Amino acid sequence: MQNGLIGLGSGAASALLFASLTSGSYLSIALFYLASLPLMIAGLGWSHWSALLGIVAGSALLAVMFGITFFIGFVAVVGAPSWWLSRLAMLARSAPAALESNLTEPSVEWFPPGMLVLWCALLGAALVLVAFPLFGLDSASFHAGLTRMITQMLRIEAGTPAGEPLSVPGINNVQRMVDVLAAIVPPSAAILATMINLINLWLAGRVVKFSGRLMRPWPPLSAMAFPAWVVLLLAAAVGVTFAGGLAAIAATVAAASLTVAYAVLGFAVLHEITRGLDSRPFVLGGVYASVLVFGWPMLLLFLLGIAETGAHIRARVAARQTASPKRST
Repeated sequence: MQNGLIGLGSGAASALLFASLTSGSYLSIALFYLASLPLMIAGLGWSHWSALLGIVAGSALLAVMFGITFFIGFVAVVGAPSWWLSRLAMLARSAPAALESNLTEPSVEWFPPGMLVLWCALLGAALVLVAFPLFGLDSASFHAGLTRMITQMLRIEAGTPAGEPLSVPGINNVQRMVDVLAAIVPPSAAILATMINLINLWLAGRVVKFSGRLMRPWPPLSAMAFPAWVVLLLAAAVGVTFAGGLAAIAATVAAASLTVAYAVLGFAVLHEITRGLDSRPFVLGGVYASVLVFGWPMLLLFLLGIAETGAHIRARVAARQTASPKRST
């Protein structure tokens, strides 16, 4: 009964946050980004069945209030990723060493945080890719459909009537700007979707942990790692971007999401290698602030994450820190 009530409540809360976008205010955008949070809290703190019931309740509520479009949007954008990520986060199995030793109380191996980050990236890319048919099934029609959508949005924002040429204050070549936006919107949407998944999952975990209902121990995020094949997947996506056509556009979406994942790995490396330094709060605070203000320093963290994959920076720094006291004595 409790799981059912929590599921219904989380579904209603997520549906209201999702529907707040209809108000058109800037605050509604922030609320829309948090629409996954109640469902993830239900999935992590109670059961993935609670989250699933919340999806059913929230989508049904939106279908009654706004129609089938909101129903499909809620399930695809909010419901399915929230349920799957909370389900994965609570997966556990007996550790292999415990199985071999036949312990009466075997230790538990929880789903690793690195794989959760990777799934956030894959779901972010998939969300953008499934929307491709709405604009076109080849590169020309896709670009034309996306250009029309961007032009309509700019007309609404600038208050330009449909019969008049579009003009944006301060922009001489509006068509060039629209073409540039059409090129960067797909990967930017994948980056945003990945970050929303990551932030909501982290917030849900912290809320559930604070409430005392988180059954798994909080994972050591600074020790997270990716399987070796992930960098090969990133390299393949980057290679396909040079092929041209719709496949190249899809590859930029996948590469953008994986770039965010490796930037998160870079954050984890930075947290680990600065452990024990007196200047650690200033270093981490400066990096986080620069990423929030400028954005581009995330590329440096991406490179740090890539370097960790091949050079094992954390292990090298740990070995050096371990050997330093021996040399001093």
